[in-house]
Amino acid sequence: MTDLSNHFRPKKLDDFIGQSHIIGKNKALYKLLEKKEIPHLFFYGKPGTGKTTLAKIIANHIDSDYYYFNATSIKIDDLRKVFIKYKNTLIKPIIFIDEVHRLSINQQEVLLPIMENYTAIIIGASTLNPFFSLSDAIRSRAFIYEFLAFNKDELTSLLNKVLENKKFSISDDAKAYLIQSSGGDARALLNLLHFASKVSTNINYEILKDLRPNMMGEGASSSQTHYDLASAMIKSLRGSDIDASLYYLARLINAQESIEFITRRLVIFASEDIGNANPNALNLAHSTMQTSIKIGYPESKIILAQCVVYLASSPKSNSSYKAINKALKEIQDGKILTIPKHLLNSNLGYKYPHDYNGWVKQEYLNQNLNIYENSNIGFEKTLNEWLTKIKSKDK
Repeated sequence: MTDLSNHFRPKKLDDFIGQSHIIGKNKALYKLLEKKEIPHLFFYGKPGTGKTTLAKIIANHIDSDYYYFNATSIKIDDLRKVFIKYKNTLIKPIIFIDEVHRLSINQQEVLLPIMENYTAIIIGASTLNPFFSLSDAIRSRAFIYEFLAFNKDELTSLLNKVLENKKFSISDDAKAYLIQSSGGDARALLNLLHFASKVSTNINYEILKDLRPNMMGEGASSSQTHYDLASAMIKSLRGSDIDASLYYLARLINAQESIEFITRRLVIFASEDIGNANPNALNLAHSTMQTSIKIGYPESKIILAQCVVYLASSPKSNSSYKAINKALKEIQDGKILTIPKHLLNSNLGYKYPHDYNGWVKQEYLNQNLNIYENSNIGFEKTLNEWLTKIKSKDK
């Protein structure tokens, strides 16, 4: 930590900048914190977004003891020592665990009774979503929140606060570069500003550029979150625009978006928007997910690009997507049809299609629903031809 980041770390909830989607004054978590009703919490998001800071603010707010652990080096005995220390007291210490997604099953089992009995408040933080690494029992006793990168206005507010209390000046173009190059990371902004001020009390663009030649990432703003970039990529894929799809993929990679986040959306797209118009798209997307995660950056960018080009070039159909939604709507609207007797487990009266050269006419629904509509695009046209030939055998 630098002097600036320590000096300007907020101590009170009202001084905390950012994450208004979580702790805005009209949000439920803010109201709980105000009342000093603190649940177990897990925060995840990019570095420098205030996860540790908020945990310390909570500890100060309830006037409790604060213990820091890192899941990469945490020892169960050290945890137990803290728990024993407060066993017969009214104090609920804050146990802050960094890199919480790395907690082992054994470590989680040690936390479970503490969380259940509420003898300590567990707050975890991670740069990765810990949802899938935490057990069901842990998740059911806590709330998980995503911390977003600071937007331009929030970083500007932080910078102005620093400038009001420091004896150095900064040019307008240096301010712009400082905010833009920090990638939504408040700690990175303060770190660069701190060392730039050691070079000169009159900070200009050249000093900042010398210290940080490259952008740290894209950060976020109202129009530039990773969800917006992912949405733009998916819409470009749907529109079969290869250049746009690759551009938004590159933006996601440059912003250091996780491979898991990108590939999950590619797999979903392959089924939702291509489907049986090109069934191999789902196979390729799934293979891309497995291979890219195993290999990692930077080489995975090539695999991701290959997949994106293939998906953009594939014929598009959302027939299966529309069909399952229609089927679910029928059920949710109360259409619970009786299963024909010959389809029950007893098999009484059931005609085995293989005994009839592959197909035989019989009732599978006691009411015609017309759920699926074949788009006749790409391989779906072939499937339709197959189906027509299969059913023509009875004639």
